[in-house]
Amino acid sequence: MEMFEVGRPSGRQLKRLAPDGSFAGYASVFAVTDAQGDRVLPGAFAASLGDWRRRKALPPFLWQHDMAEPIGRFDRVEEDETGLLVEGRLSLETARGREALALLRLGALDGLSIGYSTVAAGVAGDGARLLKTLTLHEISLVTLPANEAARIAWVKAARPDEAGLSQAIVSNLRRAAAALRP
Repeated sequence: MEMFEVGRPSGRQLKRLAPDGSFAGYASVFAVTDAQGDRVLPGAFAASLGDWRRRKALPPFLWQHDMAEPIGRFDRVEEDETGLLVEGRLSLETARGREALALLRLGALDGLSIGYSTVAAGVAGDGARLLKTLTLHEISLVTLPANEAARIAWVKAARPDEAGLSQAIVSNLRRAAAALRP
C-alpha cells in the first residue's frame, strides 16, 4: 500500500499516512500541562472507557468538536502508560473525511482533542489543574490541540488483522510521543 510521509514544521517525520485514512495517535497525553492549564493523570479515562465498553460503543470521532460533523470512527480507544491511545479510520465516503485526509497529507493539521466532563480534579503545586477522573464524550481532529502532544502519530499501511501490527503501532506511537515531550 502506498504511504505518504508527513512532516511537522520542525522537520521531524512523525507519521506515515495510508491512502485509506486509517490512523493511530494519542488523543490525550498524560503529565502534559495543556493550554488551559490542565494536566490529565493516568487512569483518568478508566471509568468512562468502561462505560463505553459496557455500551459496546466508542466515542464519536468529530471534526473540530462539531457534533454535526463526524469524520470517521474509532476501532480502538484505550489508556496506556503514555495517554489515551486511539486507532481509527477517516470516512473517505464523506467530503469532510476526504478534506481531513488531504490536510493530514499536507501536514496542515494533525491535532487530536478530547471533549469531556470533569468528575474529579485537584490542583498541583505549580497551579495546574490535575484531571483525575473524566467522562469522555468525543474525540476530534483539530487544528490546534490544547495538549500539544495529542497528535495523530502514525497511520496504518496494512490490514488490522495482520500479526504483530498492534505491537508495531504501539511502538511507533511511543517513539512519537517521546519525541513530542519537552
